[in-house]
Order: sequence, then structure tokens, then C-alpha cells
Amino acid sequence: MASIMIVDDDDLFRESVAQNLVDNGFEVTAFSRGEDAMAHFEAEDRTDLVLLDWKMPGMTGIDVLARMRDTGIQVPVIFFTVLNDQIYEEAALTSGAVDFVEKSRSFHILLRRIELILAGAKSGEAGVEPAPSAEEFALGDLELNPETGRAYWKGKEVGLTLGEFRIVHFLATRAGQDIRYRDLYDQVHDTGFFAGTGAEGYRVNVRTFIKRIRQKFRSLDPKFAAIENYPGFGYRWSNE
Repeated sequence: MASIMIVDDDDLFRESVAQNLVDNGFEVTAFSRGEDAMAHFEAEDRTDLVLLDWKMPGMTGIDVLARMRDTGIQVPVIFFTVLNDQIYEEAALTSGAVDFVEKSRSFHILLRRIELILAGAKSGEAGVEPAPSAEEFALGDLELNPETGRAYWKGKEVGLTLGEFRIVHFLATRAGQDIRYRDLYDQVHDTGFFAGTGAEGYRVNVRTFIKRIRQKFRSLDPKFAAIENYPGFGYRWSNE
């Protein structure tokens, strides 16, 4: 049973997420203050993943994450927030978080993110797409480190979420090949899961992911054009 810590000062939200996690088989520890969470880590470190609110009185989420990393606590962290500006997402990832989830998203989305992160080394587990090979990968100006989930373009880190990293890794390791929307979507969600309107509503989700990925690369390199669209089919990573 995986152990998840929730740190959020919104009592109703915290209790709702905690109950949903318990109902899905997780062991849950919840705190309303970052200071209490850190005291728990100092007393007993059995946590597998932390769900961390961004805005809290006293220690903010960023403060908690910084303290965790400074003291050698490398537990994966997903940030909760109502702040949807990309600058906050980049700040969270730069600080060492592995993902960033807006509070308005459904619990189902959060659960899938948690399952993918916890899957980690458990590649091939039923219902979860295998994690990328742990070997570092390089192609032109791109460097990928699957072990840490970090991507670099021309030597600069690209602040990708775990799902975005999986898509980039899937495309880049198949450079020059046309990859279907469905195959890209399955890198982020369970195989066979349908989303959006209609049987192929997942295409909208994939386009959104690709748009965000392109924006992050272009913030470092305005001329970035490695991800090409194959209209009606999917995308490819240019091998030029």
C-alpha cells in the first residue's frame, strides 16, 4: 500500500482528496501546515509521494519543498494550486516537483498522475504504460534523463511535467516516425482510456500537451521546430 501525504490548509479540499485516496487503496497522512509535515518527516519517513498546496500560511509549498530537498528528502512532490499561470508551474518544476495539478481538475486526473509517478520502476505493471528506459538519450540538441524525468535543449533544462517528458521521450526515441494521437495519449493515461467528446476525443488532449511542450521549448529557443504535425494522424520528432 503506497503512502501519500497531503499538505493543504483548505480543510474541505484536503479531507475530500484524502477520502478519495483512501477509497482507492492508499494510506494517507494529512496536514494543514508545512511545519507539521516537516516534523512528520523528521519523526518517520514512510511517505511515497507528497501532494503539496502552493499557497499556505507560514511555510508555503515552495518553502516546504526547498526544506525537503535541503534535508535530503527526495520523495516525489505534486503541487496543488489554483494558480494556472505557466510561471508557477515552471517554478514548481525548477524547485524539484515532478508534476503540477490545478485544483479544478477532477480527482480522476489526479489519480492517474499519482499512478504514473508511483509506477516509476514498476514498468510493465498492468494498466500502466511502461516507463521510459532508464538510459540517458541524446538526439541533436536534445538530451533526456529518464531516471530524473528531466529534459535539456541546447544545454538548458526544459521544465516538463512527467506526462510531457514521457511524450517527448516517446517521440524522440522514434525520431522520423509518424506517431498516432492514441499512442501519444497512452503515454499519459491508461491504455484504452477515452477522454473528450466522441470516441477520439483524446486528440484534443494530445494537441494541448503538444502545444504546451512546444511553448516550453520555444521559451528557450524561438526557432524550435522539432515536433512536426501529421494532420489527421499524429506527430513526429524531426530527425534532421
